[in-house]
Amino acid sequence: MKVHSLVLALSLLSASITAAAQSHSWNVRKQPANLVNGSPVLFQVTTPERLVSLEGSWLQHEISFRFDQGCNCWYAIAGVGLDIKPDECPLKLEGNTASGGKVEFSQPERIDEGAYPSTTITVSPKFVEPPKETLARIEEEQVTKKKVFSESSPESLWRGKFRAPSPAQVTGVFGSARVFNGTKRSQHEGIDFRVHTGTPIHASNAGTVVLARNLYFEGNCVVLDHGQGLMTVYLHLSKFKVKEGDKVRAGQVLGLSGGTGRATAPHLHFAVRWQGEYVNPAILLKLSPP
Repeated sequence: MKVHSLVLALSLLSASITAAAQSHSWNVRKQPANLVNGSPVLFQVTTPERLVSLEGSWLQHEISFRFDQGCNCWYAIAGVGLDIKPDECPLKLEGNTASGGKVEFSQPERIDEGAYPSTTITVSPKFVEPPKETLARIEEEQVTKKKVFSESSPESLWRGKFRAPSPAQVTGVFGSARVFNGTKRSQHEGIDFRVHTGTPIHASNAGTVVLARNLYFEGNCVVLDHGQGLMTVYLHLSKFKVKEGDKVRAGQVLGLSGGTGRATAPHLHFAVRWQGEYVNPAILLKLSPP
């Protein structure tokens, strides 16, 4: 009887210890559940103890998480570049405790290869082989874009879900191979919305206007910095409603749609960059941050 009681007590103790360990373990969730090259990703992390900060490393990029009391979790948006090959890639986490200690955790995340179509487009020859007199302008604009994309607020300025900049139909998908006038030039690094000239275009989330000017290929272009390397890009506008340096709220009108730059017809090209990588805006719009 005593042996039976002892065995029962040890079993209960073991179960208690196991339950306690499970309740104090790391838990990493992601959206979307299946990652492919070109996908943005929302990581939500529950930690085994209360932390004052949480940092991450993902595909050789650094991530800063922020805490939400509602879900009692840390969260951040990251991304997978289009050139990343299928693999098991570790998400490495390091947290700081209130007492000054550090805790670490690593979890492999599978990345598969996305299926992207090919698209044939006919544009004015000057946008395939630019005239010599435009080359200096194009080179100068490349320097400007590189500078803009390399500088980002250290703080996350966005809150909640990202919104579509227009409720219009999507006509061009992300990642498709772009064949201009019979020559493959690039992959489509955004999505296209079918909008008539003059349609209001809205900020997908809160941020700072870091670029609002006319560019050779992009036409009238607005770039919003949402912090920590996350940016949204709005091309081919007919008019600007903001200027560089403006702080904008989610849903604020940035400009009116048009067909400026390398465009076959009026439409909005909407792109998302994360730390130098273009990622799929259609997936970003489906993420549900705390």
